[in-house]
Amino acid sequence: MVVVVVVMVVVIVVMMVVIVMVIVVVMVVMVVVMVVVVVVIVVVIVVVMVVIVVVMVVVVVVMVVVIVVMIVVIVVVIVVVVMAIVVVMMPMMVVMVVVMRMP
Repeated sequence: MVVVVVVMVVVIVVMMVVIVMVIVVVMVVMVVVMVVVVVVIVVVIVVVMVVIVVVMVVVVVVMVVVIVVMIVVIVVVIVVVVMAIVVVMMPMMVVMVVVMRMP
């Protein structure tokens, strides 16, 4: 009878220990999974932010380049127009001066 009681107690204690171990293992696994999920989320957010910043910088650089190119084109066009006017006007001026000098 005593042996049966001792065996029952031992079995119950072993069951309790096993249950506690299983609970602890499950908790540890949950914590690890949560940490991994949080780390993955943070990494994804950081990568997305970096990509957004890089895209913004590229857009700004492209806009600046486009503006500079437009300014250069406008200046070149103005210079070409002025040169053309001067080239066209110089002979006219010479002709006018010659006509004015003629008696």
